[in-house]
Amino acid sequence: MKYSKLIIVIASAFLFVSCGKEEAIEQKKEASKDAIDSQKEAVDVAAKEAKKSADLDAVVEKADIEAKKKAAQAQLDADKKKLEAAAEAAETKLDAENK
Repeated sequence: MKYSKLIIVIASAFLFVSCGKEEAIEQKKEASKDAIDSQKEAVDVAAKEAKKSADLDAVVEKADIEAKKKAAQAQLDADKKKLEAAAEAAETKLDAENK
């Protein structure tokens, strides 16, 4: 009889410890899931910020390209006018020499 009570107590303790371990495992599993979900959210936020930054960089780059294009066109227009003026001056000089 002594041993049967002892066996019941040991079995109850083992069952209690087993349930406690299962609960601890479940809590650890849930904590791991929550941590992974938080990391996923952080990655998503970082990706959205990176996309915004890339979009802004693209806008700035396009504006820079457009400004360089306009500057180059203005320089070419100035060079064209300079050449036209030089040609006109050469014609005027030639006309003056011929008269």
